[in-house]
Amino acid sequence: MILIADSGSTKCDWVLMDSTNYIRVVTEGINPFFCNERQMEEIVKKQLITQISKYKVDKIYLFGAGCRDDKKQIVANTLSKLFPDAIVEVENDLKGAAIALFGNRSGIASIIGTGSISCVYNGVEIVESISPLGYILGDEGSGAVLGKKFLGDCFKNQIPAKLKKRFLTKYPFTIAELIDKTYCQPFANRFLASFAPFLKENISEAYVYNLVFDSFMEFFTRNILQYNNYADYEVSFCGSIAYHFADVLEIAAYESGINFGKIIKSPIEGLLEYYGK
Repeated sequence: MILIADSGSTKCDWVLMDSTNYIRVVTEGINPFFCNERQMEEIVKKQLITQISKYKVDKIYLFGAGCRDDKKQIVANTLSKLFPDAIVEVENDLKGAAIALFGNRSGIASIIGTGSISCVYNGVEIVESISPLGYILGDEGSGAVLGKKFLGDCFKNQIPAKLKKRFLTKYPFTIAELIDKTYCQPFANRFLASFAPFLKENISEAYVYNLVFDSFMEFFTRNILQYNNYADYEVSFCGSIAYHFADVLEIAAYESGINFGKIIKSPIEGLLEYYGK
């Protein structure tokens, strides 16, 4: 059987499939920039293998956030150790998104989830990509950056008082707790992105709408508009933030002169279609 995986920083979609059926499992994400080999092994063992142990895995295709250059070998080594009889191929999540969005066509593929990234895809391979730089220096439009900006504004009294009260009623953080979770605890990017549902619930608030819209405009300006001839390509998206804030994203794309394509929540369905042919 073939095991296909799409891993972001927060979660990983796994599908074990053959010609007639498939089994779907969701685990924590296994981004090698935030997980070491021991942590990845624990996630796969406890959250995946326990559910598929009775099946023989012949080949694994994993497309993951952070799986670039030497980092992807760390993930490949972990999977090879846990599935010694399987052929393992690991690529970055952007390649998976491009395949899911365009198949064998060319276009600009974008992921806007916990982090954000984009690339020009020629139907076979990625030919150009702007570095995302992570949530401190980049990741414009992402859940982590939206959360970072919102929390900063909230605790510096830059948001409407009623909105701040609503937020602190739901999330009664002290500043000390906030600093600890952001600077001292692991997976700060996931923590920051975890407030995206609150922003979605309050998108009718002018402050929240403008925060999301401006972040998407930054994504287009600092990423998509950097590509030569970007106007010649369809730009399509996947990721939870793109999906849940689709209306705002489409308006920002129009304002930026983007040839807007489509939005999918997760690449996994497109990957299943591609590899299931």
